[in-house]
Amino acid sequence: MEKKPVKVLVAKIGLDGHDRGAKVIARALKDAGMEVVYTGIRQTPDQVVLSAIEEDVDVIGVSILSGAHVHHVKRLIELLKREGGSDIPVVVGGTIPIPDVDTLKLIGVKEVFLPGTSLKYIVDTVRRLYEERNSVEGHN
Repeated sequence: MEKKPVKVLVAKIGLDGHDRGAKVIARALKDAGMEVVYTGIRQTPDQVVLSAIEEDVDVIGVSILSGAHVHHVKRLIELLKREGGSDIPVVVGGTIPIPDVDTLKLIGVKEVFLPGTSLKYIVDTVRRLYEERNSVEGHN
């Protein structure tokens, strides 16, 4: 039986329209053999959660440069819990002040990628989160 590729949703939440970094990440994940769903810019947390559930993704990656990361990611994780997707790991990247990294992790974010994080580390982290999720008894 052929192994299913890791399916990752890459999203830009909020009014931020700069998506170059998100597209670079999406390309790196795709080049690593993953299936990538890119939602485009100016998504709401509700739209991202709906897409993640409909697409049955394994990991959600959120790129934020606007400074509203804590507000938007908190809402996204609340909605994931409400919609039955609390087991989908969420990672965040972008211009995130270092003091906010711990806040995001307390909210439920599995990893925060700051500027300068290598693409290899991001790919490896997404793959590890996928494997951890699928190693949980009863999942898939």
